[in-house]
Amino acid sequence: MSTQFHDEPEDDNSSFWNKDPGPVQYSVLSRSRPWMVPVLVSTIVLVLIIAFGFSNSGLSSRISLMEETVLNLSLSLTDAQKDNKDAAKDVQRLRFSVESNKDLLGSVAESVKQLAALEVLTKTVASLKCAIEQIVHNRTVASGCCPLGWDSFGTSCFFFSKQASTWHDARDWCHAHQSQLLILRLDKDWEYVDIHAAGTFYWVGLSDESGKWEWVNGTPYTMDRRRWRPGQPDNWSGHGLGAQTEDCAHLHSEGRLNDLHCSSRLRFICGTHSAQS
Repeated sequence: MSTQFHDEPEDDNSSFWNKDPGPVQYSVLSRSRPWMVPVLVSTIVLVLIIAFGFSNSGLSSRISLMEETVLNLSLSLTDAQKDNKDAAKDVQRLRFSVESNKDLLGSVAESVKQLAALEVLTKTVASLKCAIEQIVHNRTVASGCCPLGWDSFGTSCFFFSKQASTWHDARDWCHAHQSQLLILRLDKDWEYVDIHAAGTFYWVGLSDESGKWEWVNGTPYTMDRRRWRPGQPDNWSGHGLGAQTEDCAHLHSEGRLNDLHCSSRLRFICGTHSAQS
């Protein structure tokens, strides 16, 4: 009986020690899971955030640049709108000024017309004075005056014909009216004739019929290329107007000289001195 009593406790103790290790190991693993899972999740999220930030750093820079560009454009648009407003105000002020001074501008225009009429009247009075002196002194040209219908400039008188003529007929007409086919030596006379003859061809008193260029009064002519059209005089012979070449000079429409066949019909200019007696 005593031997059986001692065998049962030994079996119970052996069974007790064999079952305890399992629960102990399970308890340790269970206690470790609650804090490891959040840490792992947090680590993964952090890694993803860092990777996303690096991959999108270039995009952020471009977005910042675009924002700056949009801001600059907005500022430029604002400035342009301000300039437009200022310009509109200036236009409005100018319009108001024009409206306010319309009567004054009309008065100025009327005054200009009156001055022009006065200038014409003054020339007419001077011409009448010269005509009276011519009658009184029985002279064709009075001292200090130009013939009626002639233009006065300085001490010179100029006649711009309305009818066309050959060079020789023009020379003879001027000579018959106590003048000469135009002789130009002074720059001021060139400038005056250039202004009044613009757009029209006029014979002048210059030719090379004698074999050399000279003025109609026999004075030698010194060649001045600045007074001639480019490439002129060329003494062209293909004009079909006869055996002669281009021996007579005329003022071209642009105000410079050109040689032409003397039988061509052009307007002409006569010149004389207002002090002629």
